[in-house]
Amino acid sequence: MSLNPVRPWRNIYRRESRQIHVGNVPIGGGAPIAVQTMTNTLTTDIKGTIAQVQAAAEAGADIVRISVPDEDSSKALKEIVREVSVPIVADIHFHYKRGIEAAEAGAACLRINPGNIGNEARVKEVIQAARDHNCSIRIGVNAGSLEKHLLDKYGEPCPDAMVESGMDHIKLLQDHDFHEFKISVKASDVFMAAAAYQQLAEQTDAPIHLGITEAGGLVSGTIKSAIGLGNLLWMGIGDTIRVSLSADPVEEIKVGFEILKSLGLRHRGVNIISCPSCARQGFDVIKTVEALEHRLAHIHTPMSLSIIGCVVNGPGEAMMTDVGFTGGGAGAGTGMVYMAGKQDHKLGNQDMVEHIVELVEKRAAEIEAEIEAESSDPA
Repeated sequence: MSLNPVRPWRNIYRRESRQIHVGNVPIGGGAPIAVQTMTNTLTTDIKGTIAQVQAAAEAGADIVRISVPDEDSSKALKEIVREVSVPIVADIHFHYKRGIEAAEAGAACLRINPGNIGNEARVKEVIQAARDHNCSIRIGVNAGSLEKHLLDKYGEPCPDAMVESGMDHIKLLQDHDFHEFKISVKASDVFMAAAAYQQLAEQTDAPIHLGITEAGGLVSGTIKSAIGLGNLLWMGIGDTIRVSLSADPVEEIKVGFEILKSLGLRHRGVNIISCPSCARQGFDVIKTVEALEHRLAHIHTPMSLSIIGCVVNGPGEAMMTDVGFTGGGAGAGTGMVYMAGKQDHKLGNQDMVEHIVELVEKRAAEIEAEIEAESSDPA
């Protein structure tokens, strides 16, 4: 029996979009939803920025964005791009020349903001630089920096104004025969962002970059992003995402993948299913899960692990996971290990973390071997 049977009620039908590339990463057109983050170091701190990009890449980032606010940052970007393995998006605001410099420095994509990048002549120069250096472009509309004429027209930031800004800029790129672009319409207000994205999705086939901008700290920002992005993704909208948190960029990647995993849209690493614990627990669930999250962070293979404190839900959850551990009665000192949904052997609580890590690592290696064998099968 499959541990993850297909259920009609859990299918998400993704919006059809055309495909572009950010470096070697396909965006849209049915490609896996890419997870992004952004560095928060000074770009001129070359070593620090490289280290942050590499940490994000190790956490699973497909793309990393770097701000390019001045000419010194453009020069630093050239060195950074040379030393990292993931495509870099150059974040450009106010100074269109930074976009040209970033393209020349090797950026894979240029993020430009219609509200502050300048007039059509300046945008045209950025488009030409992108074309000359094989860059894509992200049209990054933000509720907090809309064009003045749109604010005058609508009176305040709103979904209609955001979408009009984005569509105007799409026309500008297309009028110059440039089509390697994606688009975002971000707001810090979840309702405004969701409404804007739904409206945008009906008006263009361009790949869509999702985000709730300036979402807040780790806890509050995660919740706002999960609600906003989760609902849009559930509707099939979104080809790449960035969770904006006032936190380490690695945390943005972790949250991004957790959102995608929860919807069955992408899988990376060990999905730990665990109970919140109560008086029935046969071991310290919270400390055990904390230890396992740390010890299993190096595993990138998609797989599932259930850690349940007692037999109320433990056996049922273990039936649907690759590896499972269910505690016995409080104070019993032993629990049951499940492999591929079936009871396998008993295990003492004192040995559980080390033993479970070994079992998960072994199962991950088996899954990788199965995947490799399937990919090499000529049939």
